[in-house]
Amino acid sequence: MNDPIPFRPAAPGSQPDNNSPQYRSTGARHPKQPLLGWAHTVTETTGPQFSPSHFPPIQDLSAGSMGERIIVRGRVTDEDGRAVPNTMIEVWQANAAGRYNHPGDTHDAPLDANFKGEGRVFSDANGWYQYVTIKPGAYPWGNHANAWRPNHIHYSLFGAGFAARLITQMYFPGDPLLALDPIFHTVPDADARDRLVSKFDLDITRPDWALGYRFDVVLRGRLATPMEG
Repeated sequence: MNDPIPFRPAAPGSQPDNNSPQYRSTGARHPKQPLLGWAHTVTETTGPQFSPSHFPPIQDLSAGSMGERIIVRGRVTDEDGRAVPNTMIEVWQANAAGRYNHPGDTHDAPLDANFKGEGRVFSDANGWYQYVTIKPGAYPWGNHANAWRPNHIHYSLFGAGFAARLITQMYFPGDPLLALDPIFHTVPDADARDRLVSKFDLDITRPDWALGYRFDVVLRGRLATPMEG
């Protein structure tokens, strides 16, 4: 039998702190007392099972929508670069004007009746995933005076069970709002923050149709993608 590969925890400073004062909402959201741990049972570690047959993929969010169509492609791996197949990846985002299709969003920007802003794909046997969407717009938020969120897409990744859910955000290269965004800067380490920024990729771009961006996700280890706590 081969020796097991040791688990390598995330590097210090590579993950956001639960309490990040510059992101004011964490003051009301993070636990004030030490967390209590308990052993997972089979229920938490093996279910429910997420599969395309039970959760049909929604791979094209852009159909009939207004805005800049883009293709997003990436690979889900562990800390040793091995593919993590059959990962259910849910994405949600604002539309091209910076408004979510949600009754709680009262931003004075137009809604797009054809853009629901949510999709779902699965990684294949080699860890690859891909979807088509509209590049989201920036929008104001109430964290501080004249605060605007950079263009971003939310990610939720489900492993073998419900307890294995991870959440993160994908940003876009060259966005001037990144330098000002308190959520982006909850990750102390600059190299780790850069792992949240997608890369423009001409090989993903489809001529005369859509630009392409690559966003890889590393689930754990020293080069892990920053995840929300």
